[in-house]
Amino acid sequence: MAANPPSSRPLSPHLQIWRFTITMAASITQRATGVANFAGVALLAFWMFAVVQGPGFFYPIGDFLTSTLGGVILAGFIWSLSFHLMNGLRYLYWDSGRGFAPKWARATGWAVYAGSVLLTALIVFAGYAARGGL
Repeated sequence: MAANPPSSRPLSPHLQIWRFTITMAASITQRATGVANFAGVALLAFWMFAVVQGPGFFYPIGDFLTSTLGGVILAGFIWSLSFHLMNGLRYLYWDSGRGFAPKWARATGWAVYAGSVLLTALIVFAGYAARGGL
């Protein structure tokens, strides 16, 4: 019996065919920030549980969250929330059938990354200032 002849049908798209773009990066980051937001909300719930348990349970958690590592984790969570919000608004705009032109999609992709970093910096700065750090 003869082997099947080679097909002229195109291959299913894969990473060796597609060129990596900012739109692809934003889509992947949107999914990753969804997972990170779940973890951050779990941390927030654990912190709230510690508040209810009293000072003996709360103070170690509070000390960790105010440490350098805790601050980095909280800033990462804030960035994750900021990115997910902004890119979600971008997707909502796309749902209206607009914004798909390659030039516009690239520009809004970069804007989401830049905007999320700026919003995070603003929130972290405001939180630091509110704690009397300035």
